[in-house]
Amino acid sequence: MTKLGERDEGIGMTGPRTRARLIESLREQGIRDEVVLAAMLAIPRHRFVEEALASRAYDNTPLPIGYGQTISQPYIVARMTELARAGRRPGNVLEIGTGCGYQTAILAHVCDAVYSVERIAPLAAKARQTLQQLRIANVRIKHADGTALAEVDLMFDAIVVTAAAKFVPPEWTRLLNVGGKLVVPYAAGNAEYQNLIVTTRTETGTRQEQFEPVRFVPLLPGLSG
Repeated sequence: MTKLGERDEGIGMTGPRTRARLIESLREQGIRDEVVLAAMLAIPRHRFVEEALASRAYDNTPLPIGYGQTISQPYIVARMTELARAGRRPGNVLEIGTGCGYQTAILAHVCDAVYSVERIAPLAAKARQTLQQLRIANVRIKHADGTALAEVDLMFDAIVVTAAAKFVPPEWTRLLNVGGKLVVPYAAGNAEYQNLIVTTRTETGTRQEQFEPVRFVPLLPGLSG
């Protein structure tokens, strides 16, 4: 169990009352998984944004983290985690797009191990540092291209993609265990918004379900130093 210090517990606009209000807001918006809600309460979102934005950390809104990226709206983080968890505790989870590491931390709270890849090297380094400071040990972060995972030989119970994909690389579903869930914001054509798509690996192939519209930055191939 992660032991949080005073800085992690927060005060004022980052304190327990503010965080509890966010959890009630998530319940009102339809998040039902109490394990996910407990993770959202336990993980200090203000530690994943710049200090100047800390007072807004528990607003239900995305915030900038630099490099043209954002920390996702808490509802979306909770919803994607809920869909990936699907009522059970996953073993290995792959996250494509570490960003600041907030979604990573939430996933780490509800599964056995998270393997996260990030194409932007400074973001990967900062996320790794923040998670180490929070003593979240069941996470491995790699500076890598999430669209090119042909050499990965681990199998996963869930894969969470935190950028909008216009295509689904075949290795993503190849890396799923039977029963595993791939959660991805899928952008059809030139649409401004995407829909959350959940693909489940079955004994005979895959099954796909479509959920609510979302808006993510685009998934890009290659590496950025």
